[in-house]
Amino acid sequence: MNTDRWYYRVFQSAPDLIRALLPGSAAADNPLGLDPGAPGDRLYRFEALEIKELSHRLDGVLWPRQSTGCAETGSPEFPVVLLEVQMHPDLGFHHRLAAQTYRFLQQQPQVEHWAVLVITPHNRLKLGPTKALQVFLEQQVVWLSLEELSQQPNLDPLLNLLTLPVRPESELAACSQQILASRPDLKTVVLPMLVQRFPELTEDQIMVIAGIPREEIRHTRAVQDWLAEGRQEGEARGEAKVTLRLLNRRCGPLTGATTTQIQALPLEQLEVLADALLDFQGPADLAAWLAANA
Repeated sequence: MNTDRWYYRVFQSAPDLIRALLPGSAAADNPLGLDPGAPGDRLYRFEALEIKELSHRLDGVLWPRQSTGCAETGSPEFPVVLLEVQMHPDLGFHHRLAAQTYRFLQQQPQVEHWAVLVITPHNRLKLGPTKALQVFLEQQVVWLSLEELSQQPNLDPLLNLLTLPVRPESELAACSQQILASRPDLKTVVLPMLVQRFPELTEDQIMVIAGIPREEIRHTRAVQDWLAEGRQEGEARGEAKVTLRLLNRRCGPLTGATTTQIQALPLEQLEVLADALLDFQGPADLAAWLAANA
């Protein structure tokens, strides 16, 4: 499942959600007021930012809005937030996180107050050595376990939205309906995820799970587009599984970082890679292909 792009859409749709995820935020006491319906009322804006020279795109950077008075520098109340979503084991993740964080600060010297938020499915992921980075990882990074978040009672609908990728299938209908009852504008986020979680179901069945009248799919082009996007993500997930199995046979066991990079490729590139790997002789060929195409 390509969760990076899905979480990109979550925070693009509800950027003020970031305030409920940072310790000490006043917003955590009033989560329903996190993200006003009118974009002009929001306190954060979201963008994906590419780190120059390394060509590494951050999963997201949330900048305070101009109305906060600290749009470029951040403040103790509204820090600039670097967002990373890590759903798979990767023994190089901790070092990469530290490197890209400080490269970001090097390229954005005006930033004075900042935070790093890492979203993981649970706390058991193997993400690499920690000893050399202990201060950074423990004092400057906020770790959000979706497993722990999903176990909280009476979870606010917006926070519940974050847990959809890890919820048991038996809970998805109730969770989706709770979210959309509070925020119907989040159909653009909920429907593609339901399609990914239930690739075998028809569009009508997905609409029933989400609690959306079936006739809406027949009269709303946007809904059809969202469902189609989810189908494409599901196809990409299946293509990635097949491609990874073939690569492991031809190139040997892949590192966690390489696996994550391949899983993040769009369907079109996965299909190209599936054709190209037939000519690979070893891991060097795969590394060269990823450097040229990913």
